[in-house]
Amino acid sequence: MPAWIVASHSERVLVTGAAGFTGRHLCAHLRECGYRVFGLVEHAGVDRDDMVADLLDAPSVAAAIRIAAPDCVVHLAAIAFPGHAEAASIYRVNLTGTLTLLEALVRDGFGRKRVLLPSTGTVYVSSESDDLAETAPLAPATHYAVSKLAMEHMARLFARSLPITVVRPFNYTGPGQREPYLVPKIVRHFAERADTIELGNIDVVRDFLDVRAVVDVYQRLLRTPAAVGGTFNVCSGTGVAVRDLVAMLEERTGHRIAIRVNPQFVRPDEPRRIVGSPAKLQAIIGDLRKVPLATTLADMLEEGEQSSAEFK
Repeated sequence: MPAWIVASHSERVLVTGAAGFTGRHLCAHLRECGYRVFGLVEHAGVDRDDMVADLLDAPSVAAAIRIAAPDCVVHLAAIAFPGHAEAASIYRVNLTGTLTLLEALVRDGFGRKRVLLPSTGTVYVSSESDDLAETAPLAPATHYAVSKLAMEHMARLFARSLPITVVRPFNYTGPGQREPYLVPKIVRHFAERADTIELGNIDVVRDFLDVRAVVDVYQRLLRTPAAVGGTFNVCSGTGVAVRDLVAMLEERTGHRIAIRVNPQFVRPDEPRRIVGSPAKLQAIIGDLRKVPLATTLADMLEEGEQSSAEFK
């Protein structure tokens, strides 16, 4: 196996999906750490180091990679919402788009220090009692999860050519996340002092991290040689029910909100509990950055209240 070089803070990092929720946080964090960051985006933005390319357009992807000449790559670009209407596009972007990227990296000799590929914690069979480790049975139940597991298998074919690390993030949220995701929806209702909110099953239990903790994990994995070839959960190991999120915001704001369970939001096959084990990850990078869920919700609420005030 090649001797991959340990990352230094002068390295060039290409972040696909740089304009997205996670991408914005990751690019800012990497720059704070001294990396030279190049973003790959679908549409032109304001960042002078962003390059526009369609992941399904091999020539544009190759051209962007040659400009960025990255030592490391973090591939965030994906269709990430499980309820996305068109299943075929999920597979085209999440699987074929990743293949296009990896082929271009190998062909032009970039990404030689690290290629970080986020998958998802929803590839596992849910467990009512045990926290899910990386060895837990796999049974993805949505097109999104299936596409990500297929991406993992496809990426293994490049293991001899690229120093690939796969991460399986569980639920995470934070400032800047937008609806239709669940936590921003709940926060918006509290920011607007709504009387009622329509939700699905409020007793499901999920493992939540703050996006700022997640991007810190990604940055630390870029400089951890032991991560090469590995697959790691990115999670807190703590389960929180949806009803508890509502209760935390009620306590924070002093505002009470009536919950109406909308049957259209309830999936009959929805797993009741999905909580991961971060033990394998912590064994190689140490303890995760601590951002209490109460702090995450408070920051999101402040952002939401500011937005509501601007539109009044």
